[in-house]
Amino acid sequence: MQDLPIIDAHHHLYDLKRNYYPWLQDGVKPIVFGDYTAICQSYLVEDFLADARRQNLVKSVHLDVGYDPRDPVGETRWLQEMADSHGFPHGIVGYADLSRGDVADILDAHREHRNFRGIRQSLNYHPDPTKTYLDRSGVSNETAWRRGFAELAGRSLSFDLQIYYPQMEDSYQLAKAFPDTQIILDHTGMQVDGPAHFQAWRSAMSRLAQAPNVACKISGLGMGDWQWTSESIRPYVLAAIEIFGVERCMFASNFPVDKLFSSYDALIEAFKAITADFSYAERLRLFHDNAQGFYRL
Repeated sequence: MQDLPIIDAHHHLYDLKRNYYPWLQDGVKPIVFGDYTAICQSYLVEDFLADARRQNLVKSVHLDVGYDPRDPVGETRWLQEMADSHGFPHGIVGYADLSRGDVADILDAHREHRNFRGIRQSLNYHPDPTKTYLDRSGVSNETAWRRGFAELAGRSLSFDLQIYYPQMEDSYQLAKAFPDTQIILDHTGMQVDGPAHFQAWRSAMSRLAQAPNVACKISGLGMGDWQWTSESIRPYVLAAIEIFGVERCMFASNFPVDKLFSSYDALIEAFKAITADFSYAERLRLFHDNAQGFYRL
């Protein structure tokens, strides 16, 4: 079904010659998705569009990708230049440390760029040091961080939530406390602990979905299943859609990170195959309409 229009709701671009990305340029380190040497080279708009060339890609949303933390607005500035010259990406989700005292100024600086839509600050905490992003859990409960989070709603900014399933109760409480902020769960809840954790992940997802202001981005499944097949990811895709509903889910590639595990076509065709029994209207929501709505494209 090649004519199905696609909005890729989560991908990355980076120019290692022009910009600084510590994790890509300061040596490969142990990380949740394994050896990423293969993607430690510039990945530009042209590369992304080449990977997606056989799909009917019409728009995209770029997520922060570990740009120089000393200049959080620099990535947005560069991406807006790319959008102005190439047409992609259509939405930009940038980075800010919401616990900073000057976060309001940082958000306002991001908002000077017309494609800017929201913030992602990855909150993944895991006792395994190769899987954790932070040195402590419960950051979303901290007073200073919540003070920064409170700045989003008044600026009509969304928040991309990247966590592991044991953090979903805290995230539910966050969503409940800030009902006017659209929260978008990244990477299907990033279940990286293997099939034995499926039921615990599913239960936590069901709890998080009770907050009506949380949507789910079905992406990043390769990070927890490096040798994935359509059948191995099917339970996660269908469970997410069952839990959040067609109206609150969207598909995304997570390229080029998920390029470590498959081609762009293999990933998109797997999503199409898994949803083959859905109506065209439902698939249109999952592949296009929901991303357009949640990211105001």
